[in-house]
Amino acid sequence: MAYGYIAKLSDKVERTHARFNNRYGIAIAADIYTPKILDESRKYPALIVGAPYGGVKEQGPCVYANELAQHGFVVLTFDAPFMGESGGEPRRVSSPELFAESFSAAVDYLGVKVPYVDREKIGVIGICGSGGFALSAASVDTRIKAVATTAMYDITGGRLMFGLPAEVIEQQKNQLSHQRWTDFENGCQSYTPSFPETPYPDVESLPEKDPISNEWDRFYAVPRGHHPNARGGFTDTSMLAMMQFSALQYIGEISPRPILFITGDKAHSKPFSEKAYALANDPKELYSVSDAEHIDLYDQVDKIPFDKLESFFKDNM
Repeated sequence: MAYGYIAKLSDKVERTHARFNNRYGIAIAADIYTPKILDESRKYPALIVGAPYGGVKEQGPCVYANELAQHGFVVLTFDAPFMGESGGEPRRVSSPELFAESFSAAVDYLGVKVPYVDREKIGVIGICGSGGFALSAASVDTRIKAVATTAMYDITGGRLMFGLPAEVIEQQKNQLSHQRWTDFENGCQSYTPSFPETPYPDVESLPEKDPISNEWDRFYAVPRGHHPNARGGFTDTSMLAMMQFSALQYIGEISPRPILFITGDKAHSKPFSEKAYALANDPKELYSVSDAEHIDLYDQVDKIPFDKLESFFKDNM
């Protein structure tokens, strides 16, 4: 297994590295997965897979790409700006606009630089937090022909989804606004990692936390999903950007291009998919995976409905 990738590459799949700039001039690091037996005289449908919020391409995206390349797709995974091997300073700054832009930048690259990609058949998959950014990108980029989200989180809509009282929201704004002065004085942005530099050996060794934090740890804080470039979260003041951006504001304009929302019946994130589904126009589908929690849809190949994803994209692109 190549260092840092949480899934072994199939002997039926080829992985190559790519690097290209977004329209702001920031370098985006990507991997391209293709069937090992590739006829470069043909044109293949392509998929772009975004990582969970704070994650990198070597985690969940590599699992999806490894499987979907075996289903006949060219699959591109990427690190968001300021994350992983992509460019951008300071590190770990979160920008909803730039995260949505990354999907479009990948469409630029695939449609111009990869001759065996059918530029009229490009779709996107957003895992967890990148689900919201994928929908935001598709709402303005008509080159994206179909969208799927899995275990979706709308990071920009969290305060409403979790029903935070107005006084709590105001307190958070006040705290983070004043943190900007501290960061400016220090000459760097404060960052508090959620996960250890060295993973715990197993789930039994994890410290007890609240249920959702326990779930994150069962993926990110143990060898199952740990990666040194994904210590959890972003700079402390990054949430201010999420509080002034609405990823789902124009979701209705994706129609008549189709959307597939995949969630787990036990996923704590399920309300995000249900809300986005309600806001979207037809054609749309909400698909629930039985006996699946949120993190199962990151890497559990026996639960991620790859056949469903294959038929959705091949039927709609």
